[in-house]
Amino acid sequence: MAKISRELKTGIVSILTIGIFIWGFTFLKGSDLFDSSRSFYVEYDNVQGLSVSAPVTINGLNVGAVDKIYFHPSKKGTLVVKFSLNNNFNFSNNSIAEIYSPDFISGKSIKILPLYGDNAAVAGDTLRGNVEAGLLGALNDQIAPLQNTLESFLINADTLLQGVNSILDKEGQMNLKKSIASLNTTLSTFKIASQSLNNMLSEDGKIDSILTNATIATDNLVNLTDSLNNANLKLTIGKLETTLNKFNGILTEVEEGKGSIGKLLKDDGLYNNLEGAAMEMEALLKDLKENPKRFVHFSLFGKKQKPYIEEEDLKEK
Repeated sequence: MAKISRELKTGIVSILTIGIFIWGFTFLKGSDLFDSSRSFYVEYDNVQGLSVSAPVTINGLNVGAVDKIYFHPSKKGTLVVKFSLNNNFNFSNNSIAEIYSPDFISGKSIKILPLYGDNAAVAGDTLRGNVEAGLLGALNDQIAPLQNTLESFLINADTLLQGVNSILDKEGQMNLKKSIASLNTTLSTFKIASQSLNNMLSEDGKIDSILTNATIATDNLVNLTDSLNNANLKLTIGKLETTLNKFNGILTEVEEGKGSIGKLLKDDGLYNNLEGAAMEMEALLKDLKENPKRFVHFSLFGKKQKPYIEEEDLKEK
């Protein structure tokens, strides 16, 4: 076996030394000389506490890590995040790199929201950045409208209370107290009435007796109605109507002066004769009462009867 010359050994050692030096230099710079991963850049206004070595995921799969975070050299206040991907997953350069919180314990991470198209992303491209609102952000978004509503409610409630305070002055308070006192009196009266009703309902048989009597009265009324129907009330009313018609006819004849009653009422001569006869009868009865001997005379011994003398003749004598 041939010996390796000293010059060859020296060359091999020199080449290895130079290679190790280059690898060490690149390693100290944060890159791996034999690394085949692809590097991408994203710009953010706020990285939300994202740190170097934070995982990068696609659809939940860990495909890389954050390599570096630094300020953009020309855009003031803009942060640049450099991350590398370890696989050959193809996606469009319009895809979004979003900062998010995978859970409550872990720190911030980056997830690629891949878009697919003709413009495939290549190493060195700058992707679009976005920051997920997170739980606190979503909660804040939900609370913000509620806060506005609550503030509006508090303002309205304050206005209402001011209005109530302006109404409830001393006089209003006294009126309110009187109203409450009146309401208490009404409730007390209602309570007494309720107790009386309860006592009446609790007495054995009273309500049942009242209801029974009402039922009997209703049955009697029904029987009375049936009796009236069976009594041929229509015929009776017809007869009564005929009688009234006849009576009206009699009254009409009397009004016209027909018949004895009609003549008596309408004939003045007959009325005057009757009146004169009545006056003579009255005078005769008066004379009979005052001078009975003129009309009744008993003679036991045959005396001669005295003649009748008018009252006027007696006065002349």
